[in-house]
Amino acid sequence: MGLNLKYAEGQTPLSEEEKEGLKIKSITTQQELDEFEQLNIEKAVEWVIRTNLKADKIFTEKFIKDLHKKMYGDVWKWAGNFRKSDKNIGIKWAHIGIELKSLIDDTTYWLENKTYTPEEIAIRFKHRIVAIHCFPNGNGRHSRMMADLIMESVFGKEPFSWHQSNMVRANETRKNYISALRKADNGNIIPLIAFAKN
Repeated sequence: MGLNLKYAEGQTPLSEEEKEGLKIKSITTQQELDEFEQLNIEKAVEWVIRTNLKADKIFTEKFIKDLHKKMYGDVWKWAGNFRKSDKNIGIKWAHIGIELKSLIDDTTYWLENKTYTPEEIAIRFKHRIVAIHCFPNGNGRHSRMMADLIMESVFGKEPFSWHQSNMVRANETRKNYISALRKADNGNIIPLIAFAKN
């Protein structure tokens, strides 16, 4: 039968090779995949709660990969590994490590120099990491969890509400999210911060 996926606007299609990485062969529809991924993500949230996280651990390539693996490792063999192919969005796959290092260095600078408010630091990090598009899939949810972790573990503040949505369904909330991302792509981060807080 195989995996038959329907992509919402702004979602990254998986290559045939990446689809082969599906661990649960009984999954054939987008809805089933979303359900299994959501269960896996809930386990990752529990792991995060149990782990005492500080900025020096969060802002590392190892943690960024580990979090993705915790979020998707029950479902995908490639979870926690950088993608090895170019996508419709994101940078060229060969530059992921370099761009991520640059983002981590920039974020460290923002923190040390209080360049932006806590919300803006978290959302700027989220926006840049999703633009890099480190992984074959799950980049949006991973970047939102990173932003929430930055708010909670680095700044001791409440996580973002993200309109109480995981944004996997193609609805008005997702449309507004994609619109805010595009504005951030063009240098206006304010709508994305407002969306995250709403």
